[in-house]
Amino acid sequence: MLRSITALSVLALSATAVADDFDYTYFNLNYGQVEFDDVDVDGDGFGVSGAFAVNPNWHLFGDYTSAGLDFGVDATEFGVGLGYNTSLTNAVDIIGRVSYEYIEFEGGGGSADETGYGLGVGLRMHASPKLEINGGLDYMDLGDGDETLLSVGGLYTLTPSFALGFGGSWSDDRSTYTATGRFYFGN
Repeated sequence: MLRSITALSVLALSATAVADDFDYTYFNLNYGQVEFDDVDVDGDGFGVSGAFAVNPNWHLFGDYTSAGLDFGVDATEFGVGLGYNTSLTNAVDIIGRVSYEYIEFEGGGGSADETGYGLGVGLRMHASPKLEINGGLDYMDLGDGDETLLSVGGLYTLTPSFALGFGGSWSDDRSTYTATGRFYFGN
Protein backbone atom coordinates (compact mmCIF):
# COMPACT_ATOMS: atom_id res chain seq x y z
CA MET A 1 0.00 0.00 0.00
CA LEU A 2 2.89 2.36 0.78
CA ARG A 3 4.22 1.89 -2.77
CA SER A 4 0.80 2.85 -4.20
CA ILE A 5 0.63 6.02 -2.10
CA THR A 6 4.21 6.95 -3.00
CA ALA A 7 3.59 6.36 -6.72
CA LEU A 8 0.42 8.46 -6.63
CA SER A 9 2.26 11.28 -4.83
CA VAL A 10 5.18 11.28 -7.29
CA LEU A 11 2.78 11.22 -10.23
CA ALA A 12 0.81 14.12 -8.80
CA LEU A 13 3.83 16.27 -7.99
CA SER A 14 5.39 15.68 -11.41
CA ALA A 15 2.27 16.71 -13.34
CA THR A 16 2.98 19.27 -16.00
CA ALA A 17 -0.43 19.56 -17.67
CA VAL A 18 -1.91 23.05 -17.66
CA ALA A 19 -5.51 22.95 -16.48
CA ASP A 20 -8.36 25.11 -15.28
CA ASP A 21 -9.46 24.95 -11.67
CA PHE A 22 -11.19 21.74 -10.61
CA ASP A 23 -14.98 21.89 -10.35
CA TYR A 24 -16.38 20.98 -6.91
CA THR A 25 -20.04 21.29 -7.89
CA TYR A 26 -21.10 18.04 -9.53
CA PHE A 27 -23.54 15.13 -9.45
CA ASN A 28 -22.53 11.47 -10.05
CA LEU A 29 -24.59 8.45 -11.10
CA ASN A 30 -22.72 5.28 -10.16
CA TYR A 31 -22.90 1.54 -10.83
CA GLY A 32 -20.62 -0.64 -8.76
CA GLN A 33 -19.62 -4.13 -7.76
CA VAL A 34 -18.44 -5.00 -4.26
CA GLU A 35 -16.69 -8.07 -2.85
CA PHE A 36 -16.47 -8.68 0.90
CA ASP A 37 -13.37 -10.83 1.40
CA ASP A 38 -13.79 -12.17 4.94
CA VAL A 39 -17.30 -13.57 4.39
CA ASP A 40 -16.96 -14.40 0.65
CA VAL A 41 -20.00 -12.31 -0.32
CA ASP A 42 -20.33 -10.08 -3.35
CA GLY A 43 -22.98 -8.04 -5.13
CA ASP A 44 -23.72 -4.97 -7.16
CA GLY A 45 -25.76 -1.82 -6.91
CA PHE A 46 -26.39 1.76 -7.84
CA GLY A 47 -25.58 5.02 -6.14
CA VAL A 48 -25.64 8.77 -6.36
CA SER A 49 -23.08 11.19 -5.03
CA GLY A 50 -22.14 14.79 -5.44
CA ALA A 51 -20.54 17.92 -4.13
CA PHE A 52 -21.43 21.59 -3.88
CA ALA A 53 -18.73 24.28 -3.70
CA VAL A 54 -19.62 26.86 -1.04
CA ASN A 55 -16.53 28.93 -1.97
CA PRO A 56 -13.31 28.25 -3.92
CA ASN A 57 -11.76 26.14 -1.12
CA TRP A 58 -14.72 24.53 0.72
CA HIS A 59 -17.36 22.10 -0.49
CA LEU A 60 -20.19 20.01 0.94
CA PHE A 61 -20.49 16.43 -0.28
CA GLY A 62 -22.69 13.39 0.04
CA ASP A 63 -23.22 9.89 -1.30
CA TYR A 64 -25.86 7.17 -1.19
CA THR A 65 -25.44 3.56 -2.38
CA SER A 66 -27.80 0.61 -2.36
CA ALA A 67 -26.53 -2.86 -3.26
CA GLY A 68 -27.97 -6.35 -3.48
CA LEU A 69 -25.57 -8.96 -2.09
CA ASP A 70 -25.44 -12.76 -2.13
CA PHE A 71 -27.88 -14.73 0.06
CA GLY A 72 -30.63 -12.08 -0.22
CA VAL A 73 -28.77 -9.42 1.79
CA ASP A 74 -29.29 -5.75 0.94
CA ALA A 75 -26.71 -3.12 1.88
CA THR A 76 -27.33 0.62 2.17
CA GLU A 77 -24.57 3.12 2.76
CA PHE A 78 -24.56 6.91 2.92
CA GLY A 79 -22.34 9.72 4.06
CA VAL A 80 -22.44 13.52 4.23
CA GLY A 81 -19.65 15.90 5.05
CA LEU A 82 -17.45 18.92 4.56
CA GLY A 83 -14.34 19.08 2.39
CA TYR A 84 -11.42 21.46 1.98
CA ASN A 85 -9.56 21.68 -1.34
CA THR A 86 -6.51 23.67 -2.37
CA SER A 87 -4.09 23.66 -5.31
CA LEU A 88 -0.65 22.10 -5.02
CA THR A 89 0.17 23.02 -8.63
CA ASN A 90 -1.88 24.32 -11.56
CA ALA A 91 -2.77 20.66 -12.34
CA VAL A 92 -3.09 19.10 -8.86
CA ASP A 93 -5.51 19.71 -5.97
CA ILE A 94 -5.24 18.16 -2.52
CA ILE A 95 -8.47 17.48 -0.63
CA GLY A 96 -9.24 16.85 3.03
CA ARG A 97 -12.67 15.63 4.15
CA VAL A 98 -14.61 14.84 7.31
CA SER A 99 -17.99 13.06 7.21
CA TYR A 100 -20.84 11.38 9.02
CA GLU A 101 -21.23 7.75 7.82
CA TYR A 102 -24.07 5.21 8.01
CA ILE A 103 -24.24 1.59 6.81
CA GLU A 104 -27.05 -0.96 7.09
CA PHE A 105 -27.36 -4.64 6.13
CA GLU A 106 -30.81 -6.26 5.84
CA GLY A 107 -31.69 -9.87 5.12
CA GLY A 108 -32.89 -13.13 6.56
CA GLY A 109 -35.55 -11.40 8.64
CA GLY A 110 -33.10 -9.13 10.45
CA SER A 111 -30.95 -6.07 10.06
CA ALA A 112 -27.83 -4.47 11.47
CA ASP A 113 -26.65 -0.90 11.15
CA GLU A 114 -23.75 1.25 12.27
CA THR A 115 -23.03 4.97 12.31
CA GLY A 116 -19.74 6.74 12.66
CA TYR A 117 -17.39 9.21 11.07
CA GLY A 118 -14.99 9.33 8.16
CA LEU A 119 -11.72 11.16 7.51
CA GLY A 120 -10.08 11.35 4.12
CA VAL A 121 -7.26 12.88 2.14
CA GLY A 122 -6.99 12.75 -1.63
CA LEU A 123 -5.55 14.18 -4.84
CA ARG A 124 -7.15 15.26 -8.12
CA MET A 125 -4.74 15.59 -11.04
CA HIS A 126 -5.18 16.70 -14.65
CA ALA A 127 -3.12 14.15 -16.60
CA SER A 128 -4.27 15.94 -19.78
CA PRO A 129 -6.89 18.60 -20.55
CA LYS A 130 -9.58 15.86 -20.77
CA LEU A 131 -8.27 13.21 -18.33
CA GLU A 132 -8.42 13.53 -14.55
CA ILE A 133 -6.75 10.97 -12.29
CA ASN A 134 -7.73 10.88 -8.62
CA GLY A 135 -6.87 8.89 -5.56
CA GLY A 136 -7.13 8.97 -1.84
CA LEU A 137 -6.90 7.36 1.53
CA ASP A 138 -10.04 7.21 3.69
CA TYR A 139 -10.55 6.11 7.28
CA MET A 140 -14.02 5.17 8.57
CA ASP A 141 -14.87 4.45 12.20
CA LEU A 142 -18.24 2.69 12.32
CA GLY A 143 -19.34 1.60 15.78
CA ASP A 144 -17.48 -1.59 16.64
CA GLY A 145 -15.10 -1.50 13.69
CA ASP A 146 -12.97 0.71 11.53
CA GLU A 147 -11.72 0.53 7.97
CA THR A 148 -8.99 2.19 5.92
CA LEU A 149 -9.58 2.36 2.15
CA LEU A 150 -7.21 3.16 -0.70
CA SER A 151 -9.00 4.47 -3.81
CA VAL A 152 -7.86 5.25 -7.35
CA GLY A 153 -9.89 6.40 -10.34
CA GLY A 154 -10.07 8.41 -13.49
CA LEU A 155 -12.54 10.64 -15.34
CA TYR A 156 -12.57 11.41 -19.04
CA THR A 157 -14.32 14.68 -19.97
CA LEU A 158 -16.61 14.29 -22.97
CA THR A 159 -18.16 17.78 -22.80
CA PRO A 160 -17.56 20.73 -20.42
CA SER A 161 -20.49 19.49 -18.30
CA PHE A 162 -20.17 15.66 -18.54
CA ALA A 163 -17.48 13.05 -17.85
CA LEU A 164 -17.30 9.25 -17.67
CA GLY A 165 -15.11 7.47 -15.17
CA PHE A 166 -13.99 4.25 -13.55
CA GLY A 167 -12.48 3.63 -10.15
CA GLY A 168 -11.75 1.17 -7.42
CA SER A 169 -11.25 1.10 -3.67
CA TRP A 170 -9.63 -1.54 -1.51
CA SER A 171 -9.42 -2.30 2.20
CA ASP A 172 -8.63 -5.41 4.24
CA ASP A 173 -12.32 -6.40 4.13
CA ARG A 174 -13.68 -5.35 0.72
CA SER A 175 -12.95 -4.40 -2.86
CA THR A 176 -15.22 -2.10 -4.85
CA TYR A 177 -15.20 -1.25 -8.58
CA THR A 178 -17.35 1.60 -9.90
CA ALA A 179 -18.40 3.11 -13.24
CA THR A 180 -19.47 6.76 -13.01
CA GLY A 181 -21.25 9.37 -15.06
CA ARG A 182 -20.47 12.86 -13.71
CA PHE A 183 -22.48 16.01 -14.44
CA TYR A 184 -20.75 19.35 -13.67
CA PHE A 185 -22.68 22.47 -12.70
CA GLY A 186 -20.03 24.86 -11.35
CA ASN A 187 -18.05 26.03 -14.36
